[in-house]
Amino acid sequence: MIKKTLFIGGGAVLVGALLVGRDSLSYVKTTFGYVSDAARQSVPIEFQVDRARGMIEDLVPEVRKNMHIIAKEEVELARLAEQIEQCRERLEAEKEHLLRLKADLSSGKAVFTYASRSYSADEVRADLAGRFDRYKTGEATLASLREIRTAREKSLEAARQKLDGMLASKRQLQVEVENLEARLQMIAAAKATSEYQFDDSRLGRVKELVASLRTRLEVAEKLVNAEATYQGEIPLDRDAPEDIVDRVTKHFAPQTDSAVARN
Repeated sequence: MIKKTLFIGGGAVLVGALLVGRDSLSYVKTTFGYVSDAARQSVPIEFQVDRARGMIEDLVPEVRKNMHIIAKEEVELARLAEQIEQCRERLEAEKEHLLRLKADLSSGKAVFTYASRSYSADEVRADLAGRFDRYKTGEATLASLREIRTAREKSLEAARQKLDGMLASKRQLQVEVENLEARLQMIAAAKATSEYQFDDSRLGRVKELVASLRTRLEVAEKLVNAEATYQGEIPLDRDAPEDIVDRVTKHFAPQTDSAVARN
């Protein structure tokens, strides 16, 4: 069927190119659209449902890939948090040293002793200046690390939401495919029922046989009752038949009386 459709479509394209010339491009697009739609319609629904299920299963590697990316980013963020904490602690210690040296220089002394060694005020001032430059560099580094962590946390959250959406969509698609399969089975069952031809003649013969058997049984029951009635037993529940003489007398008695009255 598909090959026949493609052959007809190809022939239509060739004829169109010969007949319409420069307008053939639009005819080609329309024809291929028609052929593609006809090809899709010719594919059985069962095949398309199986294809949809396979496409859903093909989402599993992509889901696992995103899970791996998210897990790796979580590890990297944990490492970055440790780095930020170490940088912050180091800056806290450097700040204490800076404030100590600043306080010493503010005392106005000319010589200072640190770790059993003596330093002049100029040496302490130069050391303070160097420490202060490194501290400012550390502050900038810490701020940059924090900005990086914030940006990566936002990206991680976006990746998590994307993964959740993908999983939710996958589950929804699975439910929809199962629904399609159930509806397809119902259609197949209804189609099979409508196509089944019941033999009414056989049913009629069975009904006729049952009716005949019912009649025979009723006749047999009546015969049994009749035989029981004529067994010569004295009827106890019925009145005795009236004497024939009495019956004739009663029948003609009114006529006799009326004739006597006329005479």
